[in-house]
Amino acid sequence: MKNVHIHTGNHLSRRTVLRGAGIALGLPWLDAMNPAFGASAPVSPKRFVGVSLSLGLHNPNLVPEGKGRDYKPSRYLKSIQDLREDFTVVSGSSHPGVKGGHTAEASIFSACPNSAGGSSRNTISIDQLMAKHLGHETRFPSLVLNTGSERSPSYTENGAMIPAMQDPKKLFAKLFIDDSPDAKRREAELVRGGQSVMDIVGAEAKALQREVGAGDREKLDAWFTSVRELEQRLEADEAWIKKPKPKVKTKVGLPDRNNAADLKRAMLDVVFLALQTDSTRFVTLHCTGNTVNALEGVDQSYHGLSHHGRDEEKLDQLAIVEQAMVDAWGNFLRDLKGVDQNGTSLLDDTMVLLTSNLGNASSHDNKNMPVLFGGGGFKHGQHLAFSQKENYPLPNLYLSAIHQAGLEFERFATSSDEMDGLQSTV
Repeated sequence: MKNVHIHTGNHLSRRTVLRGAGIALGLPWLDAMNPAFGASAPVSPKRFVGVSLSLGLHNPNLVPEGKGRDYKPSRYLKSIQDLREDFTVVSGSSHPGVKGGHTAEASIFSACPNSAGGSSRNTISIDQLMAKHLGHETRFPSLVLNTGSERSPSYTENGAMIPAMQDPKKLFAKLFIDDSPDAKRREAELVRGGQSVMDIVGAEAKALQREVGAGDREKLDAWFTSVRELEQRLEADEAWIKKPKPKVKTKVGLPDRNNAADLKRAMLDVVFLALQTDSTRFVTLHCTGNTVNALEGVDQSYHGLSHHGRDEEKLDQLAIVEQAMVDAWGNFLRDLKGVDQNGTSLLDDTMVLLTSNLGNASSHDNKNMPVLFGGGGFKHGQHLAFSQKENYPLPNLYLSAIHQAGLEFERFATSSDEMDGLQSTV
């Protein structure tokens, strides 16, 4: 094994990695890395993570009572009130000129107006606009992900859809395993043998811990533990998928072996590591999984539940599914908030959006899109309540995010200005 030179003088390079047998493990931000930056390097780069749901969120369970900072949390928001000051709820907003129910998925992050749900040519999505101008600063300009297919709402400036990765284990390998033929062979051996990445780079990890200060040693220990735990969770996910379906008597057939909310959680776990290692700064995750029967109390398909027609039994089961989706988003924010990077939390530098092209999935309505917007250096803790009848342009939020990332554009898609009521902390 060829070791990399992991220490230079008293400082570490921001790009320091641990290597061994085809593994290239990036490191989180350490205090020893700060002096290695040049004057032109960004100390606190801005990041954007867009999470979209193909089946929306039931509006009455999401939108809180009241507006401004004194809102009363809704059913879905009660479990994330410890994060109240870290996110903003937006109601009464949508993309002008976008319609067509499910087919409007293409415009979630581009806000490109379409014709009866079909656009002859899409425009660039917000994540790809950021990646185009800022993506060169990281190994991966962007990550485009999906929990169930290669479809994505991420589009280039030429209107071409970027196919999504949908396997969290392959995403992990993409981020941390070299691409050489030998590395790919070694990757297969690791998977078959169940060997941990931390076992492979163990010698270098120990050497690095001897080189840094006490504070950095604690950070490294927590980081190495999180990598190992993620590997174990991904292995557990794979084992669950291989289990046979339980045989039960029900009108809707056999329950599915998967869990859409857990797939979302697994993807966000890997995204968290990608952001922490500064492997990328711009991510979209589109959640299309229709498999939710593994959730206790749910025995129907996600899509079927979304077409509830106000049926109380369906609404009760839908609430279980959607609560799990909101909770997965909240847990991601908590993970980001718990990471200190040069005096600020990773959440302070990461804008995290949760939305959907559907405001009412039961009627395929694209108005009143669900919107939770967290982190990124904005003043949160509020409910921005716009008109449910005359919707406010959501592209204005996108323009605010673009400006927060340091890009100077006068407009994005059909935006008219930055979002009213959303202010930066600086």
